Amino acid sequence: MKKLLGTALVAGLAWPMLAGADPINVKDFALAPRIAEKVAAGEELNIFVSYHDVSNEFAPQIRAGVERGDALDKVKAKFIGPVGADADGQINEIEALLDTMDGLAISSVSTDALAPIIDRVVEAGIPVITYNTDNPDSKRIAFAGQDLIQSGREAGKLMCEVHPEGKLLILTLDAAAQWSLDRESGAREAMAAGCPAAEVVQTVNTGTDPQEMYAAIENAMLGNPEISGLLSLECCTTPAAGSWVDRNGRAGEVKIVGFDLLDQTVEFVENGVIQATIDQAPEAQGFAAVDLLAKFLNGETIDDLDTGVGIFTSANIADVN
Repeated sequence: MKKLLGTALVAGLAWPMLAGADPINVKDFALAPRIAEKVAAGEELNIFVSYHDVSNEFAPQIRAGVERGDALDKVKAKFIGPVGADADGQINEIEALLDTMDGLAISSVSTDALAPIIDRVVEAGIPVITYNTDNPDSKRIAFAGQDLIQSGREAGKLMCEVHPEGKLLILTLDAAAQWSLDRESGAREAMAAGCPAAEVVQTVNTGTDPQEMYAAIENAMLGNPEISGLLSLECCTTPAAGSWVDRNGRAGEVKIVGFDLLDQTVEFVENGVIQATIDQAPEAQGFAAVDLLAKFLNGETIDDLDTGVGIFTSANIADVN
């Protein structure tokens, strides 16, 4: 069985709550009259789920959850978002759909860039929740996803288990993004407490292009030949790190802890190239994005939802479906 810290979301089960959340009901929200009329008439609700980069390898798992949400009664859910991490593209798409949406769930390319459009949508009487990546300084009404700081702590603890001392790199697609900052702060906190002899030499900002990502990791490793640990903060630098270690014959010598269950990551865990990876239940996040908004619009009180931390190593990776 996989080790879960928190609870993965499953339809029909109670939703786990994030600490410090404030429940909210539609009666406390200034719903746009056109949406209120649709709800009162029992008409189908148009819910848009905007993801920050529909071209990345993580997106299909989010999309699958949105498609499951589309099957909910009187709900039409659509998965949207820019190709590539393009804040302007994400904003422009939302603006173009503003008059047709009854609810918006959003994973922001940039918290700073997207907060104003989130606030505009809310001010137009359209409820907005965040999922996958939060935007806590905006007027969003709830968040569905992993506790990012806690997941960073768990990654740091795993790094301490497999790499208690020596030099390591932190890898991320976007070092300036709030999700990355949160995970990194949690990881550094855990490592400072649990393995102070493990030294973070550098945070490597790889970008999102696969070739550039691999090149950034390769250049960092060539520039720091003493590195014996790699801690990835997200889906896509995890298999990239595994690929570099595997191609260079350093499996077992360079320890890797990362995130998510992309096919290549699962294979590398099975083969001992990657020591551990943390699942954040992306399909559940996509479904929760739709489900929360549908419940809210239909009068239920909603709250922040925690999709949990699923830890996979070679001991339990066979449990991945």
